Amino acid sequence: MIKILAGDSSLSFGKRVADAYGTELVPTTTTRFSDGEFAVSIEQTVRGKEVVIVQSTFPPSDNLFELLLLIDAAKRASAKRIIAVMPYFGMARQDRKDKPRVAIGAKLVANMLMAAGVDRVITMDLHADQIQGFFEVPVDHLFGSTLFLKHIKTKLQTDNLCIATPDTGGTKRAKFYSDMLNVDMAICYKQRKVANEVAEMIIIGEVRGKDVIIVDDMCDTAGTLTKAAELMIQHGALSVRAICTHAILSGPAYDRINDSVLQELIVTDTIPLKKDAPQEKITVLPVHDQFAQVLKCLMNNESISSHFII
Repeated sequence: MIKILAGDSSLSFGKRVADAYGTELVPTTTTRFSDGEFAVSIEQTVRGKEVVIVQSTFPPSDNLFELLLLIDAAKRASAKRIIAVMPYFGMARQDRKDKPRVAIGAKLVANMLMAAGVDRVITMDLHADQIQGFFEVPVDHLFGSTLFLKHIKTKLQTDNLCIATPDTGGTKRAKFYSDMLNVDMAICYKQRKVANEVAEMIIIGEVRGKDVIIVDDMCDTAGTLTKAAELMIQHGALSVRAICTHAILSGPAYDRINDSVLQELIVTDTIPLKKDAPQEKITVLPVHDQFAQVLKCLMNNESISSHFII
């Protein structure tokens, strides 16, 4: 029997997953102390059960630590198997040593999850595919493209469609979308001053007279995205939309999107939007049903290969 519970940052998402699966969310309690320390407890027995813990690990780091505490609580409560559903896997940009004396944060997170007692991880659109190899337990890596491609074909398909990537690192993703839709592709080549500030950007490919859709795995400060969209318009694009799985949207991101030439930013609900921020240009596609379907397949020992297309 399955028991689905969720951390504080993903309570709404966890409830939707539980509803789609056909069960109720197991109640949990978080006790917070005046110094900021907190403790968690699971308010139903999970002995001998398949326990699913839903939590996206976007900042603050309390979200990650709460997930670790919930895993530890389930393990100490004699759960049969513990599955971490992490719609957004935080620290995924720290996947390698790109200069001396830096940490590999994604590997550290994997080590902590396994030390806490997780038996399986389900996540979506990792920033770097190799993160799956950081784990010694199975990782089910789902892709938002299964949802986005359907949305493009039903809502955004035009005779002048062009798929673009905001940087060379997303070339493989953009190529997949362009092949599946049988349309042209463009690449933005960027040079950075610092980690999240773009110094210069050029376009490789033809976007004149095209309805451009920029695809990426995440949108953080939206600096690269809005610069790319503006450059597309300057080069003669008819319209520019963007598709990003994870709406991190930190700092000035909401205002940048609202003030940009972007017609629309299409994201998933792996990270909840800020309620008090401008959202007129943002469309959210829910992915809870996809996670629920994968959980059903796992519980019934059925194949989940159809959810693994890029």
